[in-house]
Amino acid sequence: MSTLILPDPSLVVLVGAAGSGKSTLAAQLFAPDEIVSSDALRAAVSGSEADQSASRVAFRILHRTIERRLAERATTVVDATNLKPEYRRPLLARGRAAATPIVAIVLDLPSDVVMARNAARLARVVDPAVVERHLESVRTVDSGRLAAEGFDHVVMLRSVADVARLRIERRGPARPREPALTPDKRR
Repeated sequence: MSTLILPDPSLVVLVGAAGSGKSTLAAQLFAPDEIVSSDALRAAVSGSEADQSASRVAFRILHRTIERRLAERATTVVDATNLKPEYRRPLLARGRAAATPIVAIVLDLPSDVVMARNAARLARVVDPAVVERHLESVRTVDSGRLAAEGFDHVVMLRSVADVARLRIERRGPARPREPALTPDKRR
């Protein structure tokens, strides 16, 4: 069993391809009211998780919800693919503004596992070409890169066994690490 010592509160950012099991993992480890899901918000906005035209509004709601929850000092789990740095930057900024530790949990599972899970979905199957692009993106994510972006802790899950073993142990309030100082670029 692997145990993640999670400061409470924290901002937990799930990273992974569609079909990798992010929502399932979140439901196993966190209370439903701690999870902010882009799919659920798309469904609330348009009636369908798959309606990508609702993404802009859904993500505005997602970011406002995260801000509100962090201001309330509530652990918040972001259930979205979060595959690109430009998607993670606003999350990191919100976590830093709230002086909340930020944790990334990356589901970097084998392609055959993710493709099989995607095909077996009951609610919505994502186009396999899209899942393959997601898988290519997740392969570029590593703990060093995420730490450099500003995550306080990174958990890389590379197998179904890694996912099954992960447990969360919450600890009282903690301070995030200080952001790296950058040299003054003015001359």
